[in-house]
Amino acid sequence: MAGFCMAAGTVCLLYYFALILFTGITTHFAWIWLAASVVLLGLGNFIRYERAHPGFIPGWLCYAAFIGLAAGLLLFLSIFLKVLGGMSWNGSEGLDYVVVLGAQVKKDVPSRALRMRLEKALEYANANKDTILILSGGMGSGEEISEAECMKQYLIEHGISQERLILEDQSTNTMENLKFSNAMTDCANAVTGIISNDFHVYRAVRLAKKQGYENCEGIAARSDFYMEPHYVVREVFALVKEKLLGNI
Repeated sequence: MAGFCMAAGTVCLLYYFALILFTGITTHFAWIWLAASVVLLGLGNFIRYERAHPGFIPGWLCYAAFIGLAAGLLLFLSIFLKVLGGMSWNGSEGLDYVVVLGAQVKKDVPSRALRMRLEKALEYANANKDTILILSGGMGSGEEISEAECMKQYLIEHGISQERLILEDQSTNTMENLKFSNAMTDCANAVTGIISNDFHVYRAVRLAKKQGYENCEGIAARSDFYMEPHYVVREVFALVKEKLLGNI
């Protein structure tokens, strides 16, 4: 057990430095890998010390700590597997609407994350000619146009008719994406797909169902493979937060 904790802690530490190297020190929630490394390495050293000095910690306290850690790990794994399951969702054919969730725009150009969502939207739109796309996202800091407008420009440039596009350009987060899109179209009472990057799809669908989307389906766009571990772990904590806030 000590060896496993030490190895896992080392992997977490290396991944933290890789994230910082490739994406920068401001990477959202990157600190969780550093924290996990400290906990795991500390636990590994504690187990080694306890073996060398039996009885240093009361037995009941060790058992209580083990039960708490095991319960936390089981909870984490149960949510983790649900997020992984959502990453393979593709949605049914012939949906009435597909809500394309916005992501960062760099001035007037889609970020890599947004472009991957748009590639999936384009793929679905070309295969389902009657589906209406709701492009949802307002304008944030550093953006010269709204995310919805950026998505519109991209899709039109790639052959999608403007008549198939509805712009929702006031939202600033996923809950507003879904709320404002429904207010414009009543898509919550239709058969509606939701496109986001794969790690985010499960949470988006849970948020939608909480808001009354009766027949919604996730459609997973790809994301950068080297970021997937970070994104999935971050989603687990995000889902716990949404549950505590009553959003799902």
